[in-house]
Amino acid sequence: MTIDVLYGTESGNAEMAAEEIVAALGDARAVDLQDIGPDDLDPTTVYLVLCSTYGDGELPASAQPFVDALHAQQPDLTGVRYAAFGLGDSSYAESYSLGGNQLAECLDALGAERFGDFGRHDASSSDDLVTSAVAWAEAVLADAATAAA
Repeated sequence: MTIDVLYGTESGNAEMAAEEIVAALGDARAVDLQDIGPDDLDPTTVYLVLCSTYGDGELPASAQPFVDALHAQQPDLTGVRYAAFGLGDSSYAESYSLGGNQLAECLDALGAERFGDFGRHDASSSDDLVTSAVAWAEAVLADAATAAA
């Protein structure tokens, strides 16, 4: 199974988490959302998508061009499978992990299939981001493997 860990970040936190997931999984690669387009999404690849939230719930700068391209091109993403993880701060209740939610909603609207639990990391908690993200990735991939068997 080919696994790509896609991330959208502004300050580097989602990138750091993506790189640690890749290190834990061994056979995966981390890809910044600003470096791909909708045509790069491949149904034979499983995607773990991590996305931060900034400002009043906006997507991070590195994710915005990807989402803009999805809106403009409206590709059929049927067969594309992904799991989603949102980063945010729950002290901003109205925008908590909204970047991850927006990205997932966009992918869903174009036919992509989300699997596993929607992971979240709360920056205002004492939970370690990397530990949370790696545990989430391992859990959703285990669930996906069980479902495929």
